[in-house]
Amino acid sequence: MQLSLSNRDARYAVAFLVVLLAACESPDRGVTSPLRPDSILPSFGATAAVTALGDPFSRLTADEMARFAAGKEEFEAAEEVEEGLGPVFNEAACVTCHNLPVGGTTGRVETRFGRTRADGSFDPMSEFGGSLIQDQGIGDVGGPPPTHTFVGEAPPTEATITAHRITTQLFGLGLVDAVPDVELIRLAQFQATYTPATAGTPNMVTEISSGRTRVGRFGWKAQVPTLHQFSGDAYLNEMGITNPEFPAESCPQGDCAALAFNPMPALNDDGAGVDKFTDFMTLLAPPPRGARTLRVIQGSGVFALIGCANCHTPVLVTGPNPVAALSGKVFQPFSDFLLHDMGSLGDGIVQGVSTPRQMRTAPLWGVSTRPALLHDGRAATIDAAILAHDGQGRRARNRFAGLGPRARGSLLAFLNSL
Repeated sequence: MQLSLSNRDARYAVAFLVVLLAACESPDRGVTSPLRPDSILPSFGATAAVTALGDPFSRLTADEMARFAAGKEEFEAAEEVEEGLGPVFNEAACVTCHNLPVGGTTGRVETRFGRTRADGSFDPMSEFGGSLIQDQGIGDVGGPPPTHTFVGEAPPTEATITAHRITTQLFGLGLVDAVPDVELIRLAQFQATYTPATAGTPNMVTEISSGRTRVGRFGWKAQVPTLHQFSGDAYLNEMGITNPEFPAESCPQGDCAALAFNPMPALNDDGAGVDKFTDFMTLLAPPPRGARTLRVIQGSGVFALIGCANCHTPVLVTGPNPVAALSGKVFQPFSDFLLHDMGSLGDGIVQGVSTPRQMRTAPLWGVSTRPALLHDGRAATIDAAILAHDGQGRRARNRFAGLGPRARGSLLAFLNSL
């Protein structure tokens, strides 16, 4: 079905045109009169004010600032066994994985596992505690002597797939949360019509609070639809803290009988902690942009011309929101938050409707501040990350590999400005 170029489609089309027109001539030959992207984008609506990395949005109300401060305190607090930590977990505090600065990522690596069934489908191996490993345990409980010892999990020998994932940055996620589902669906339709070779797929998942099917946008597989659900999921799966949307403890290495020795079997969090963590992420500002020099503007053109902008969508727009800083805002995450077939760069894991080869497009804002790149941290540099692209990203990768020194330098200057 062919789609007419609606007003909303036009936003995405102009997003591509902005970066294309910014390099009317090849950066290897020079640009005499570049078009500044920021000369066009404000016509769509106000953008978020600039803040320092790790700060809340500027111009929040007093109540919103208080919610951010309380959320940050919860985010930085270390949970104790007496508060429900574990019995198996990855870290005792959110900030342990999301720091450098607060809200960023330390590059902490987590492990998932599974196997391929005879019919080719993915088996998360739930009977072994899959697919996410909780690599720490609370140790001895009961006694003395101890009646049980909880230790960290490890992939079982029966697993045929082991995948590593680094923790993601949390900056600006309130804006991502505020994008209406229909916008992401229309973006996928736009791609299918105008750039079909690199078109993305929405990961349609269940929103626990409402039971509705929503567009996933958080996590490496876009497997989580909202920040609130992301928060509750993290409380359970990263810290072992049960909460209203995730009330069941994870069975250590699949051994549900061991939960009889769990020292805190009741619901660990009544929802207040999850709500505070959600507030912190919602009100945490996006990374500030670097200077838009001539070379950076040239690099934005290269970015579009070699196909990076097909998936790393420059511009998204939020819908109405009770938080003014999030309502009707144009922002630039450089991601479509859709799934793409990444070939050999896929991690082999299935979550929601994702296939083993599909991964969510990683947002590029703040990319220069990350200690490691790609979902598993295999790339130490932006160059290496681009050259590892495969599947639907292969053509852009090959074009990048063929760039001359000046064009490549301009592209990297642009990426380092995000």
